[in-house]
Amino acid sequence: MAPTHVLRCCQRGLAWIPVIFIALVVCWSYYAYVVELCLYTITMMGERIVYLIFFHVSFVMFVWSYWKTIFTKPANPSKEFCLPKAEKERYEKEERPESQQEILWRAASTLPLYTRTGAGAIRYCDRCQVIKPDRCHHCSACDMCVLKMDHHCPWVNNCVGFSNYKFFILFLAYSLVYCLFIAATVLQYFIKFWTNELNNSAKFHVLFLFFVAAMFCISILSLFSYHLWLVGKNRSTIEAFRAPVFRTGSDKNGFSLGFRKNIAQVFGDQKQYWLLPIFTSQGDGLTFPTRLVNADAEQATVTLQPDSNKCVPEVSVSPLSESQNRLLSNEQQANNADDHLAENFLKSAESETVTMESES
Repeated sequence: MAPTHVLRCCQRGLAWIPVIFIALVVCWSYYAYVVELCLYTITMMGERIVYLIFFHVSFVMFVWSYWKTIFTKPANPSKEFCLPKAEKERYEKEERPESQQEILWRAASTLPLYTRTGAGAIRYCDRCQVIKPDRCHHCSACDMCVLKMDHHCPWVNNCVGFSNYKFFILFLAYSLVYCLFIAATVLQYFIKFWTNELNNSAKFHVLFLFFVAAMFCISILSLFSYHLWLVGKNRSTIEAFRAPVFRTGSDKNGFSLGFRKNIAQVFGDQKQYWLLPIFTSQGDGLTFPTRLVNADAEQATVTLQPDSNKCVPEVSVSPLSESQNRLLSNEQQANNADDHLAENFLKSAESETVTMESES
């Protein structure tokens, strides 16, 4: 038992190495840019002031978003997704998977679940002993179930999910801005390096500052572009590789609500907070509006059957939450309004017909 605990502690300690490496690189870049470049190399006071102002703005936003991404605790499933004590004991005693699934289907009857496993079963985590909410996955590195899990990032030593996905996107954005600004402003002095117009003390820092900024710029740009595409599609990295399975089958666009609403899911409705590392994501991480659910939102109950050959009790899915209802597409609302007007028109026409018949 003790060796396992010691090994676990060593793994947690080693996991901080990438974060420490990034912190050291950032600290060195601050010294190289502010001291060696701006104070010792640049001679024009106006250029120096402008560079320092823009550098510190990008630096503060980068560090702020990076800090929030690292130290924001991943959101976990709430207690309502845990099996009751009696059902949990029955589940652990059962040896047949069919009987275990019956227990899970009964427990999930009051939960807003719309996704299942590839085999049509209830998604259950034996490690955390909880029924997984939609888009929730177990992270082996963090050893917990994470709501709307995207991936585990070693560069932040944290799991990127519902609670910090916006911070992660901003971290990529501001790190890209930080590196681009450094590379653009250092370029002219990097050229002077080859013409021997720089003093010896600044040569090393200017040379490596440009190379490091350009290298990180290229790597971050590809990752940032990919996650912007994911945000536009309202997918996580896991869902991009394995489409979520609904009662009608797998659908990679099942959670897509349209480009604008997909962005609002991550960044919120108030645009003035989009660029700040402040949590503004919509929802609670447990339930999500889906294209498939919204398509038949008028249905009171939905029968979920994992397999027609298996004896599984019918489960009524709970109605949409407030966050889901308010995100219904405008097109659907317009269609509902048209249907309502059409019904009123038919009713009025029928009443007029009855009146005319009675008068005649």
